[in-house]
Amino acid sequence: MAIANQIDADSTDNAQNITLEINGKSTELRLKPWVSLLDCLRERLDLTGTKKGCDHGQCGACTVICDDKRILSCLTLAVMHDGAKITTIEGLSNGEELHPLQQAFIDHDAFQCGYCTPGQICSAVGMFKEGKARNRLDVKELMSGNLCRCGANTNIIDAIMEVKERIDNE
Repeated sequence: MAIANQIDADSTDNAQNITLEINGKSTELRLKPWVSLLDCLRERLDLTGTKKGCDHGQCGACTVICDDKRILSCLTLAVMHDGAKITTIEGLSNGEELHPLQQAFIDHDAFQCGYCTPGQICSAVGMFKEGKARNRLDVKELMSGNLCRCGANTNIIDAIMEVKERIDNE
């Protein structure tokens, strides 16, 4: 009994204070250093739009945008991003107005089960910011880290291409 109490006290002492700007809102947190960004978002902040898929960085379901770059939130610790700007799927819309990519996914029926959709959309938004995608083949390659197990990948790429072409013509 005394050993269990000592372990709990040590665990509490290891907690760190961090501040994250999540979806435009500054959020102060006290977290143990081994809490993943994904678990922080889902379990501490109730932002459940970001999905826990494989929990090994292989499916992309947990993709979020961190300081304008897409990252796999299951493979990174929240304390490593102290001071960072994090955007989740919940932060892409402007109130009731969907992000153009969210609307394009609806228009192209780009989801079936929908489980991978938040990660796909965040990854595509991050890909646009990277500015590396020039054509459909580039988009397919740059989105290859996000897996769709339902077979909607063609529709996903169609939705992304529609928004990419709009961005390119602006």
